[in-house]
Amino acid sequence: MKPYYKDDWVTIYHGDANEFLPDADVLVTDPPYGLAWTVAAYNGGRKHEGIKNDGDTRARDSVLKKWGGRPAVVFGSPVIPPPAGTRQVLVWRKPPDSGIFGTVNGYRRDWEAIYLLGGWPEMPAMRSSLLCASAAGMGSYLNTGHPHTKPLWLMRDLISVCPGGMVLDPFMGSGSTLRAAKDLRRRAVGIEIEERYCEIAARRMGQEVLDFGAAA
Repeated sequence: MKPYYKDDWVTIYHGDANEFLPDADVLVTDPPYGLAWTVAAYNGGRKHEGIKNDGDTRARDSVLKKWGGRPAVVFGSPVIPPPAGTRQVLVWRKPPDSGIFGTVNGYRRDWEAIYLLGGWPEMPAMRSSLLCASAAGMGSYLNTGHPHTKPLWLMRDLISVCPGGMVLDPFMGSGSTLRAAKDLRRRAVGIEIEERYCEIAARRMGQEVLDFGAAA
């Protein structure tokens, strides 16, 4: 498949990861959760018709099956069953202005699960499984044009403790995984089924690389 975008660090493909899955060393992705998510108005009144393949978890589960037992970091909703083979669950606690849609009894939906799958190295417990947002609100990173953009600080934190080598995001969205990997001098490859998000991600890759670490 011909790349949609390519530079010294990042390669982007417009396509379906269930039909084309490049080889890599670690998978880091925010796939369709299986919620059939849509919203009439969000983030200042904009509507969104939903995410492709979000009606169930088949797209996620099929790609993870192809990936096999290699290390993977996979975001998900706590109300949807986790992927098969999940070894540990991390919690991303969002900013105080998040999680206002679909709430019950006044409780915000202000956290998401992050699943660790596959073969991870054994090491002493040194980090908390609770990853807390900075003081910035949700709007500080939702301006990419994708409604589920993840913050770069979070993606850099996750990638920085992944095994070395190539990072793969088979559900790339607006490209936060790839942007974070590039900032860390990690090579990365992403696949996205919707071309509008490939365009957004390509623009983000063109921004200046920040100095967050050496190449792995």
